[in-house]
Amino acid sequence: MPTVAEIMDSDPPAVTPDEDVRGVLEVLREHDLPGVPVVDGDRKVVGIITESDLVISDDETDFHLPHYVNIMGGVVFLESMKHFEERAQKAFAADAADLMTPDPLTIGPDEDAGEAGRLISSKHHNRLPVVDDDGKLVGVVTRVDVLAALTGE
Repeated sequence: MPTVAEIMDSDPPAVTPDEDVRGVLEVLREHDLPGVPVVDGDRKVVGIITESDLVISDDETDFHLPHYVNIMGGVVFLESMKHFEERAQKAFAADAADLMTPDPLTIGPDEDAGEAGRLISSKHHNRLPVVDDDGKLVGVVTRVDVLAALTGE
């Protein structure tokens, strides 16, 4: 079974947390990618941005404060404010840090392709950042990479 290092893209594009939304979109479009890792100044993976982070789904288009009740002059929210805050952050995102999913699932280059496949399948991801022992980005492995390796293509 091949290792992740043998099947990954070893020179993937990445963005920094302070990259503006337009810059993120340009990277995705230029490289025809559905997602891009977010790295800090040392190239450590701090997040990932996927197409789903860029789209407000139909059930989120009704952007409103959570339902609440007034009790004795105080406001009691009947829904989680956390979900509202996450939607607001993405809706008004200014940079990659606002869009990204922090602390993404990653894999090491020495893992085998089967393990990458299990992670991708069980977590319903299409791509995984590949990181070294220091958490630095060394590649990206995709569902297609894993399928090709497992089928001998």
